[in-house]
Amino acid sequence: AEQQLVDCAQAFNNHGCSGGLPSQAFEYILYNKGLMGEDTYPYRAKNGTCRFQPEKAIAFVKDVINITQYDEDGMVEAVGRHNPVSFAFEVTGNFMHYRKGVYSNPRCEHTPDKVNHAVLAVGYGEENGTPYWIVKNSWGPLWGMDG
Repeated sequence: AEQQLVDCAQAFNNHGCSGGLPSQAFEYILYNKGLMGEDTYPYRAKNGTCRFQPEKAIAFVKDVINITQYDEDGMVEAVGRHNPVSFAFEVTGNFMHYRKGVYSNPRCEHTPDKVNHAVLAVGYGEENGTPYWIVKNSWGPLWGMDG
C-alpha cells in the first residue's frame, strides 16, 4: 500500500507527500516486516498517521538489486525476472493528464537531478516499433489506464 509508505517511512528519510526515494522505501519495508495491501491500507493522497499492522502485511522485501542508470537492457531483464522494478523520473504537466496509449514526452531529460516521482515497471512491450514500459502509478485508479 503506497499510503503506508506515505504515513510510516519518515524514519527512513522519506517525507510522505513531500517525497522520498524508492531505495529508502524498500529499506522501510525490509526492516518493518512488510507492507499492507490497498484493501487494508487504502490510498488517501495526503499525509496521515501510521496505521501499520504487521499481522496484515502481504508484501515483503527479501533483497534489493540496483540497475545501472540508463541500462534499459538491464531493466528489461530485471522486470522479466524480478517484477516489479521501481524507477524514478521527472514528471511534467502532460504526464499528470495522461489517460491512455503509449506516453511519450519530447522534453524528457537524462538528468537525475530533475527526478521528482517514482513508479513501478510491471511489464514492457512494443507498439509500431516503439518500445514502452507498463507502469503502475501511485495516483489511484483514475490516472491513466486504471492507475
